[in-house]
Order: sequence, then structure tokens, then C-alpha cells
Amino acid sequence: MKMTSIKMKRKLEERFNHEEWQTHFNRDEDTFRVEWKESKEGVTISLPGVISKWENRGEEALDEIENHIKEALKIMNEEQTLEGKEANIFPVIRSGSFPKESNNGEKLIHHDHTAETRIYYALDLGKSYRLIDEKMLKQENWEEDRVKEVAMFNIRRRSTDMKSDEVAGNTFYFLSSQDGYDASRILNEALLEEMASKVEGELAVGVPHQDVLIFVDVKNKTGYDILAQMMMQFFAEGQIPITSLPFIYEDKKLEPIFILAQNKPKDKE
Repeated sequence: MKMTSIKMKRKLEERFNHEEWQTHFNRDEDTFRVEWKESKEGVTISLPGVISKWENRGEEALDEIENHIKEALKIMNEEQTLEGKEANIFPVIRSGSFPKESNNGEKLIHHDHTAETRIYYALDLGKSYRLIDEKMLKQENWEEDRVKEVAMFNIRRRSTDMKSDEVAGNTFYFLSSQDGYDASRILNEALLEEMASKVEGELAVGVPHQDVLIFVDVKNKTGYDILAQMMMQFFAEGQIPITSLPFIYEDKKLEPIFILAQNKPKDKE
């Protein structure tokens, strides 16, 4: 039988049956929320997205979602500190529509990046991470610039090993170490300049989701068409989607572009 939001809600209620948690189903928004009874801090997920993953991968997808949510709830219930954990602070790229506040109303530390993306900052906790907010900074008397400086230093130290593939005369490079910060490497200016020096055509860059960074040496129209299809596919499949629009890197700037089939891209207005 076809999976519905009500049926999925029941499956999730069974998985999150815990004396210190409570769950909520929002029929109008088609969402499911798990939160701590006392603090009301929690996680809200979209049921259509969960159903889609379940239809593709079955209970394995729900196991993965359950693990992520339980880890997030655990972190929410712990006091996190920044001092002494500088090596675990990283920038994370998110879409321009990503919330600027945490679920409990605290302003998240963030900076502008492109018209499509924004930079946030995370404290890596091993299996998961915690986005850094203003409350954390005030508690430890940190300045935003300190967080940014430390995060950028750390991302530059991460591996930049890539796999490459030639398709229709265009070279595609894929950086996917699965450490949670693959897309964040787009902030490594030295890496961008290095790639720009290697290409023969135009350098296109893509961050369709958190766990991949794509570079393309685009030498013909087919290269743009393949990149557009690839970006849409990766964006749809990614656990944390960012943007389906690629960028052209030129003069040390990233410009989002629309790609029209069989045509060279036109700059976004």
C-alpha cells in the first residue's frame, strides 16, 4: 500500500518513543517534530522528504534519519563550549534560504557568501556538529571575527584530493571526502586559484549539497549541459542540499549562472 504522512508519522512515533521526549505532527505543514519535554528544543523534519527516502531505500533510510535526530537531540541537551576546541570549528555552506536563527530563537553566526549561499559556523562534535550562535559567543566572550578566522584556517588544512573524469571534452573534478565539509572547501581561495590556473576553458564550480564540491573545466556547450543535469541530480539526492545553480569563477569572484539546454549560460540577473 502507498505510504502516507499518517503512516509515516506512526512509524516515526515508534522510533522516538522516549520518556523525556515528545512528538508533534503538523498536518498543515506535513512535518514531524521530536523535542525534549523540558526545554522544548528539538528537530523538525519534512514528511514528504522522509517518505521519498523510504520509498528509495526502505527502513535503512529511517535508520539513518533516526540516528541523526537522536544525535542532534543529545547535543541539544549538552552544554557546548568553544574554548580549547578551536581545531573543531569549521565553516559550513548553506543555501540562502537557510534559517538565520536556531529553533530556540538564538541568532546563528553567519556571513554572506554569494547570491545563492551563506556561510555558517559549526563546532564539530564527532558524529555530528552544532551551529554556533550568538549565545555561545557571549558565554565565552568570543568575537565573530575570531570564529571566522579559526574556521577558515581549519578548512584550508583539510584534504583537497579529487577524482577527475573526462566527458565530451570537458574535465570534471569531484571532491567528496565525506567529512561533512566538502562543500565548505569552496571557501579555500588558494584551491580556487589553483583550479583556475589549471583549466583551459572556463572554470565552473558547484556545491549542490554538503558532501561534494565540483569543479569543471568547461570547454564546450555540452559541458554546460552535463553540468546542469549533474547539479540537479546531486541537489535532489543530497542529504543537505545547497544550490542547484553552478558558479563561474572569474577574477576571484563566484557568479551564479543559469544554464539553458544547448546554450552557453547567461549571467543571472
